[in-house]
Amino acid sequence: MSDFYYLVDLKTLKIQYLEHLEIEKNRSPKTLENYNRYLDRFLQFAKVTKPHDLDGERIRQYRLHLNRLTDNYGQPLMKVTQNYHIIALRNFLKYLAKRGVKSVSAETIELGRAEDRHVTFLEHSELDRLLNAPEGSDLNALRDRAILRMLFSTGMRVSELCSMDRSKIDLKRGELSVLGKGRKIRLVFLSEDAKDQIGQYIAKRTDVDEALFIRIPKSKKFSKDSDLRLTPRSIQRIVQKYAIKAGIIGKHVSPHTLRHSYATDLLRNGADIRSVQAMLGHSSVTTTQIYTHVTDTQLREIHKKFHDKK
Repeated sequence: MSDFYYLVDLKTLKIQYLEHLEIEKNRSPKTLENYNRYLDRFLQFAKVTKPHDLDGERIRQYRLHLNRLTDNYGQPLMKVTQNYHIIALRNFLKYLAKRGVKSVSAETIELGRAEDRHVTFLEHSELDRLLNAPEGSDLNALRDRAILRMLFSTGMRVSELCSMDRSKIDLKRGELSVLGKGRKIRLVFLSEDAKDQIGQYIAKRTDVDEALFIRIPKSKKFSKDSDLRLTPRSIQRIVQKYAIKAGIIGKHVSPHTLRHSYATDLLRNGADIRSVQAMLGHSSVTTTQIYTHVTDTQLREIHKKFHDKK
């Protein structure tokens, strides 16, 4: 290791690492924001300034700190959130090693066992009620029907939906490219119903905004200078509004619930897990495996048919 690195503090190296993620790795602004926050929390806890001052015991104490940390409501950090912090730290240490900076080896830090994730999805009757909840032929109703159907038809994340431009929609082919996590592009497909609803909505638009889904002024008068694109929070409110109207009780319904419902519907109808992984844009099939709970009922039926004879 060069003597130079004995003089460089961890905060400077952290900034250089984030720049590396931005330039060489082409990570999204959200990823950079998260990594910065996770690493800042570690550096504030560790109270060391030089990389060679880090040791395994300090990292062990940090993991205990994360495990005992609570939010403003007294709730502990979820195991998956704790692991996000550790993943950021390990990747930072790997970066230091590649640069020849002496510190703790990333390979000595193991991830904690994550708790099983519970996913909320809608049954067919609930989906029908939700998708048909927006009534009327005005622009608001057309937009909201298009939003709900597009979320369920494609399994898109709400951030992906918000960033979509209407010029990117090919209603004839019924497919579009989505820029997802890790800036990876994947192809998603529109159902006939989704194509019809989106087409009606676009046809009624009189504004020139490039965004596919926009907020609609009460006056119905559009300004050329206004940024009309809907935010993720706006779409969350729209989904929640129609979930209440549809009488869906006992479930927290969000745009991600429709993504879960999309994956569940695919698997229930015989899609293989690798295809579902590709359509959801998951980098690892392990992430997609949270949806295999949907086969539980089918397994019970198979057991009853082929084994439970006595």
